Amino acid sequence: MKRRRIRVGLRTIKTAVAIIIAMILVEPYGATSSKLILAMLGAMAAVQPTFKESLEACITQTVGVIAGALVGVIFVALPTGPLSSVLLGIIIIITAYNLLPRAFSPSLPCFILVMVCTDAEMAPITYALGRIWDTAIGLGVGMIINMLVFPYDNSQQILSTVEGLDRDLLLFLEDMFDGDTHLPDADAMNTRIASLAGQLNIFANQRILLHLRGRKKTLERYRACERKARELVSHLEVLAQLDRPGRLSQENRRRLIACGARITDTRELDSVMEKDVVTNFHVSQILTIRHELLETLAE
Repeated sequence: MKRRRIRVGLRTIKTAVAIIIAMILVEPYGATSSKLILAMLGAMAAVQPTFKESLEACITQTVGVIAGALVGVIFVALPTGPLSSVLLGIIIIITAYNLLPRAFSPSLPCFILVMVCTDAEMAPITYALGRIWDTAIGLGVGMIINMLVFPYDNSQQILSTVEGLDRDLLLFLEDMFDGDTHLPDADAMNTRIASLAGQLNIFANQRILLHLRGRKKTLERYRACERKARELVSHLEVLAQLDRPGRLSQENRRRLIACGARITDTRELDSVMEKDVVTNFHVSQILTIRHELLETLAE
């Protein structure tokens, strides 16, 4: 059985620091359990891999606290008992949240609702405003730390994925022209493309920070790489559908060897058939796009 490696990541450390700072800031206002919990939840929610996700977390947390406090205040004012108020309030909150995007969770507003409705001695409006303030402190601390302390940058992962894509490409062409009748498929390339698209989405979700750090051009360059990578796969898929590849032209053979590919198919192109034309066209396009992709990445 393979042992899982225990690793404490940077995001974990940032989250822990954000929680401690938020709890310290809440202390002057009377560090009750509910205050500390809400500050902690706010700080944890705000420390996300990307700026966009952090912003979304802040919005969902703020909406949750306000919704729970509002429903709680309304039911406290009605002539219903605490348990009846909680029952009806939870039904209303969950029903309303089912209409919202999946990022919105009813857990936090239900927690606030229970706290407001079950303590007969508290002033509901004051308590509700206080919980909004506690959550805002946690969210603010989490956002600041996430933005300023080693903001997430997956540039190296993108470069590594493109380099892996290039290795898979050469392996595909070596397998294609190794002289046997077995043809490779483009599954590995498609997996790399999906991985690249995912990494680019993470990079794009840092959009505001990228603008601030002058990295808009970097994002555009990476997007160009993704488009070229998808073009590569489309040509590879055509080659993979042939029952057997045609014979390579001397020019394409030379270019493949120059790229580092081992070509063991020794068939000479002494006459030109339709399959040879199709094969050499797509191989030529693949090698040209590969060159453009690596050039774009190196700029």
